[in-house]
Amino acid sequence: MKRSVLVVSCLVSGGSALLAQSPQAIGQGSGPTATPIKHLVVIFQENNSFDHYFGTYPYATNPAGEPAFYPAPDTPVVDNLTPELIAINPNSTKPFRLDRSEQVICDNDNGYQAEQLAYNSGLLNKFPQNTSATGASCMAAESMAYYDGNTLTALWNYAQHYSMSDRFFDAEFGTTVMGHLNLISGQTHTASVKSISGKISNGTVVANVGPAFDDCGSTPKVQMTSLNIGDLLNQKGVTWGWFYGDFEPVSRTSTGAAVCNAEYDGHYDPFNYYASTANPHHLPPTSVAAIGKADQANHQYSLVDLWNAMKAGNLPAVTFVKAPANMTGHPNTSTALLEQQFLVSTINQLELSPMWKDMAIILTYDDSDGWYDHVMPPIVNQSNDPSFDALTGPGTCGTAASGAYLDRCGYGTRLPFLVLSPFAKHNNVDSHTTDTTSIIRFIEDNWDLGRIGDQSFDAFAGSILGHFDFAHPRRDVLLLDPDSGEIISRF
Repeated sequence: MKRSVLVVSCLVSGGSALLAQSPQAIGQGSGPTATPIKHLVVIFQENNSFDHYFGTYPYATNPAGEPAFYPAPDTPVVDNLTPELIAINPNSTKPFRLDRSEQVICDNDNGYQAEQLAYNSGLLNKFPQNTSATGASCMAAESMAYYDGNTLTALWNYAQHYSMSDRFFDAEFGTTVMGHLNLISGQTHTASVKSISGKISNGTVVANVGPAFDDCGSTPKVQMTSLNIGDLLNQKGVTWGWFYGDFEPVSRTSTGAAVCNAEYDGHYDPFNYYASTANPHHLPPTSVAAIGKADQANHQYSLVDLWNAMKAGNLPAVTFVKAPANMTGHPNTSTALLEQQFLVSTINQLELSPMWKDMAIILTYDDSDGWYDHVMPPIVNQSNDPSFDALTGPGTCGTAASGAYLDRCGYGTRLPFLVLSPFAKHNNVDSHTTDTTSIIRFIEDNWDLGRIGDQSFDAFAGSILGHFDFAHPRRDVLLLDPDSGEIISRF
């Protein structure tokens, strides 16, 4: 808990310094853009489905003593858990509300095959049996639980003020590493090894594996060989960076290898799976001015570097933000309230910066953690690996097209997705079908980068432009309280 408070304090103090700087022409290395967005910030959190966080949006229970949430009267209709669907649900346990006091929860099963089994050929009736956490300290049928706006007050307030999606899907069924790889490459194929039992099949990652180019992190370690969005940004000279809260090493060995803190998770820096974009020794940037550019850090940074870049007025054009492990929202290792502290502290400072005028913040999640969601995802990519596929029967998620890479059954579970920006529509719900790779498609289109290719999902990803109104930019700023999630000011 102490470490969490220190992180938030650091973010706030860093943001205070931002307010002291004079507005200036900012956007080094941005280049021409197709939209007014010159700074894109992607905050990539952990393991929550749409229904788990927004299942009853915009209606909260509002028990005494908890932050209350009341929706604006013009709030759009959302495809959510209706009272009827909660009362008459196809699963053996009905969806049930978690109170704000219920923060210590177990980690469900978000395995590639387990999630397919839960969806059961579109019946969506096998979540308790296949994805719910097990163990003496875990709730029964935990995967059916959800929070509402009395706990997720900040996220619900952001949805009221900016734009959200109720039809944004994980690119595939599966785990953290798969979500991160899809975020930056649209591709979980191209692993350097053909098979690792239970981890890689047909050259495709089907479970969590560690990055090949990292002194820290878990094993087995695997190299990915496709292009990623960092490669495309480098080719066009567009500044970018991945900023992770646990990235800075605590010490080094005599040979210079990084020694990371106990919370460091190599799954949380996907660029270290690729030789071209890795920083295996966790080297710092050579200067604040070099952040976002090519130097020994190779675009991989700590969050301290993010705030140093912000203070200097050289925030990269494309910025990926990863919270420290205990503030990602991941069940068991984090909580919704610690996540809220991180998100609000970070977003407040971004909104108060001179870069806000041409910024968009995307907030979303790497996977669902196996939490229930009542919407069947469209299966745009079929697979029939007898060892791992199971959506439409033993060994099948439909039938893969000739020459298609196997073990990429998707789309996967519906996930939360919010867009915060002066150009974001107000209190908007966008229902166009989009997925994780829609984020890299926006980056590709906005900076004219071209496509990744080689069956990357970006080739057919839906557009997120429905969240924006570029003709009518807003001048207001919404500041929230990191602890309660309630509105501090709107100006």
